[in-house]
Amino acid sequence: MTSLEGKIALVTGASRGIGYHCALTLAKAGAHVIAIARTVGGLEELDDEIQESGGSATLVPLDLTDFDAIDRLGASIHERWGKLDILVSNAGTLGDLTPVEHLEPKSFDKVMNLNVTANYRLIRSMSGLLRQAQNPRAIFMTADAPDQCKPFWSSYTASQTALRGLVQTWAAECEKTTLRINMLNTGAMRTALRAQAMPGEDPDTLAHPSEISESILKLTSAEITENGQIFDREENAFRT
Repeated sequence: MTSLEGKIALVTGASRGIGYHCALTLAKAGAHVIAIARTVGGLEELDDEIQESGGSATLVPLDLTDFDAIDRLGASIHERWGKLDILVSNAGTLGDLTPVEHLEPKSFDKVMNLNVTANYRLIRSMSGLLRQAQNPRAIFMTADAPDQCKPFWSSYTASQTALRGLVQTWAAECEKTTLRINMLNTGAMRTALRAQAMPGEDPDTLAHPSEISESILKLTSAEITENGQIFDREENAFRT
């Protein structure tokens, strides 16, 4: 297994599903994980499992749409560790599946705030900390929505399209640094968001979120040179 001893990793949406298993994987590899989620119970379960594996974590119950709290978190990380080695941005929401003209502004804003604006605020608050680390890595979860533009998926598709543009622009700005910034297309996995999107689907036919481990370790390794690209978990390969 890749050794992440001495690394500080921040994972959002860490109380369940993909985020939970990303955090657990990084902790097992030796990183100290800053686990962020709104659900305290899920974070505590994660902490128990991390401790049982011999790892360590700092739990941060936080609503990522509290944007000022993200700034305070960045200041706290700077004060305690002075750097951030790994950022895994996983938290996201699907929103309402409805025709565009029926989509409520409040619903649209909720999706954009979490899926896009919160990520902008994370970049704004954590970029300087990442630059203080050796071979820092940032990974953002993405999906096929921008490539498909399915009917009724307007808010989610718009947010994923905006997120890709945001991340790839940041990656281009950091090209001459050691910071590598990429996106991870997880494919079909057994998550709450997937169940909401595909209510008639048999979850037993889907990959378990624990199967994210190999991809996360690959994208956080010092050997990664790709930047601003999408890594497809199912194909086990990068694509632009």
